[in-house]
Amino acid sequence: MIDRIDRKILRELQADGRITNQALAEKVGLSPSPCLRRLRKLEDDGVIRGYTATVDQDRYGLPINAFVSVRLTRQTEDEISEFDKAIADCEEVLDCYLMTGTRDYLLRVVASSLEAYERFLKTRLTRLPCVGSIETSFALGTIKKTAVYPALSD
Repeated sequence: MIDRIDRKILRELQADGRITNQALAEKVGLSPSPCLRRLRKLEDDGVIRGYTATVDQDRYGLPINAFVSVRLTRQTEDEISEFDKAIADCEEVLDCYLMTGTRDYLLRVVASSLEAYERFLKTRLTRLPCVGSIETSFALGTIKKTAVYPALSD
């Protein structure tokens, strides 16, 4: 079970994944040894799944964010599984959510240009026989983007 101290550790690591254990311990009010034990337990339990660098999407060369709503031809277990497997292999798809409502999936797709997105659409998504319809909206700008989860009240 994650407690208040674990949440503090996680928030600090989300803000700075390269923080030293000494600095982390100071920020969360622990001595270094218990802080490191808690950190290792969070890693071992799979709460912390890994460490990455945050890369600027535009400078990387992928300025296009497309939000794609997908409706399957049928919502059978086989079609859902087929779609899930196909999307897992698409590196352009950064996020994919199984949804409630009128659409089955919501995807966030990144591309270097509108032409690159069109290629992805024509060569990957529309070729899946389980896909019934696709609706795309393009982001005009980013107002807020974070990977830091909100604080929970205990």
